[in-house]
Amino acid sequence: MFGQLRMIFTLLMIAGIAGAGMYVVKLRADNVILKANQIQLEQSIKSQAKVLAQQKKDFEKIMEANKEMNELVNNLQEDMRQLDKRFTKKGRDIGKIAEKKPGLVEKIINNATERAKRCVEIASGAKLTEQEINATKKSEINTECPAIANPNYNAYAVED
Repeated sequence: MFGQLRMIFTLLMIAGIAGAGMYVVKLRADNVILKANQIQLEQSIKSQAKVLAQQKKDFEKIMEANKEMNELVNNLQEDMRQLDKRFTKKGRDIGKIAEKKPGLVEKIINNATERAKRCVEIASGAKLTEQEINATKKSEINTECPAIANPNYNAYAVED
C-alpha cells in the first residue's frame, strides 16, 4: 500500500512538472506573439505620427491659400464697388455719350476691355509684370482692378 501511494505521488509530481513545463512553453509563445504585436503597434504609431504631421502641413497650406483667396476676393469686391461708383455717377449715360462721340467711346471701351482681360488673367493666377508691380502713379495703373494688378499703388498717396 505504501508503494502504491508512492507511485501515485510520483505520478502526480511528474504530471505537475509536465503541466508547469507546458504552461511555461505556452507563456513563452504568448510572449513572442505579444512582442511581435508591440513592434507592429509601434510601427503603426510612427506611421500615424507621420500622417498627422503631413495633415498639419497640408492644413497650414490650405489655410494660407484660403487667406490669399480671401484677400483676392476682397480686392475684387472693392474694385467692383469702385467700378459701380464710376458708372453710377449722375449725368453719365454711356448711350448718349456714344451717340455724340462714338470713336471716343469705342476707344474707351476697347482699352477698358483689355484692362479687364488682364484682371481676369491675374485673378486666374497669372504672375504680375514688373510694370504692374512697380506702378505707383494713377497714370501707370490698371484702373479696372488696381487692388490686384498694382499692389504698390496707393490711391490715397499724393501723386507727383
